[in-house]
Amino acid sequence: MKKRSKRYKSLKNIKPLDKKFDLNTVLELIKKNGKTKFDESIDVSLRINLKQSKGGDFNFRTVVKLPNGNGKKNKIAILCESAKIDEAKKSGADIVGAEDLLDKIGTGKINFEKLICTPGMMSKIGKLGKILGPKGLMPNPKLGTVSNDLKKSVNDIKTGMVEIKNDKDGNVGISIGRKSFQSDKVAENYNFLIDFIKKEKPENMKGEFIKNIFITSTMGISYKVGAKI
Repeated sequence: MKKRSKRYKSLKNIKPLDKKFDLNTVLELIKKNGKTKFDESIDVSLRINLKQSKGGDFNFRTVVKLPNGNGKKNKIAILCESAKIDEAKKSGADIVGAEDLLDKIGTGKINFEKLICTPGMMSKIGKLGKILGPKGLMPNPKLGTVSNDLKKSVNDIKTGMVEIKNDKDGNVGISIGRKSFQSDKVAENYNFLIDFIKKEKPENMKGEFIKNIFITSTMGISYKVGAKI
C-alpha cells in the first residue's frame, strides 16, 4: 500500500463544509493550510455555460491582464526578421531568433513558455502549427503574441497578461497569484477576472454565464466560492 505523507493526511482530515465560501475565508484557509516549502500558486477553476440560444456552442479564448500579475515567470521567445534581432534582444525576451529559431522549433527544441512573432514571420511559422498548436504556443494576433511592438508584447506578458480558454466541457483555469501574495492583491485579481469573464457573455445566451467557481492552491484543497468581495 502506498504510504501517504503527514501533510496529505492532515489535509485529508480537513473537510470543507458543503457550502459556498466567501472569498476572504477561502484565501485565509488556503494560506493557513498551505504547508509546502515552495510558493504555491493560487488557482481559479470555473465552469462556464457554452450553450447559446442560437448557433453552435460558445468557445471562449482571450487574454486578460491581471492588475497584480500572477507571479508566474514565463520564458519568452521572439521570432522575428533578421533586421529586428537587435530590437528584439532589447525587449527583455529570453530567446530571440529568425530562421535559426524556426529550425530549432522544427526539430522539436522548444524551451520557452510563450512565443511572440512579428507579422512578417507568420507566413513562415504556419508550417510549424502541428508542433506549436498542441502546446498552445501558436502566435495569435487576438492574444497579443503577433506584434511589431515587441517591447510592449514582452512587457504585457511579464506584468500579468495571461491567456484564458475553455475546454470542451466549459472548464476554465487560471492562476491569480501566489501564496506569498497579500490577500487583498489576490482578491483584486479574482474580482477583476470574474468581472472580465462576465462581460464576455454572448448576447444570445440565456441564464448564468458562470456556473460555478472553485479556488485552490497547487497542493491544497479546493473550495467552492460564493459572492465576490
